[in-house]
Formats: sequence, C-alpha cells, structure tokens
Amino acid sequence: MARLPAGVVVVSARVGDEFRGLTASSLVSISLEPPMVLVGLERESATRAAILETRAFNVSLLTRSQEFIADRFAGRAPAIDPHWMTLPHRLGTNGIPLIEDCAASLECRLLQVHPAGDHDICVGEVQAAAAGRGEPLILWDRSFWTLH
Repeated sequence: MARLPAGVVVVSARVGDEFRGLTASSLVSISLEPPMVLVGLERESATRAAILETRAFNVSLLTRSQEFIADRFAGRAPAIDPHWMTLPHRLGTNGIPLIEDCAASLECRLLQVHPAGDHDICVGEVQAAAAGRGEPLILWDRSFWTLH
C-alpha cells in the first residue's frame, strides 16, 4: 500500500479543554449529498477515543510546508502539548482545532464507526468546509511529496 499516493491530513478532536490529533493518509470522500468522508483511526489512539466520546472531529489537509506537523502528529517529532500552544491553529465552529495555513479544512459530525482490523473506519458528515492555499502534502512510498 506504500505505492498508493495519498493526501496527508491531521484529524483533530477535543475533550474538555484538551485537544487531540493524529496524522492520517486514509481520508476518503464517500458522498456529495450529504457531504461525507471516512477516515481510518487506530483503535488504541487517544484521538479515536475522543472522537467516539464527543461524536465530532475536524480534518486539516496539510501542505508541503507542513511536513514537520505531519511528523509531530505521527509521533516522529516532539509531541504536541494538550493545548497545542506551540502550533498555529484556530477553533472551528464546533470548538475543535484546525491547523492554520492548510490546503483545506473540514468540520465533521461522526455518523458511523465500523471495526476493521486494528483500526476503526469512522464516517463523518461534513458540517463545514473551507479551501486554503498551498500544494498538498502527499505520502508515497513512505516519503512526503507534492504535486509539482
């Protein structure tokens, strides 16, 4: 599967006043009416637990210049603190963080969860979406790329 190119996103959630997030490359658009996406979340993830508890999540589609952010949320660089104090972000209308300067962002309400091996497939209805700017960050063959 490393040979399949995929966009790189940060999936975020909120529990109380603490934020959670993880890097994913499994975001898929599955419906236009209503707008729906799915994302695979590792079953042991604190972000997944927060999403199941609050029934909401956001998605920040990263740009090529945000490779370090992808590494941080994947656990390959210094961890993000629970309030994301060192990371430029804003809160969506649902109170969940979105990373600043992304290629696009989505605010989602969790609709369904389907077990799939060591992950869960989480289906969300998109409540709000915004386009940003910048070349998207792509994962291919275990390395980051962009479109040009």
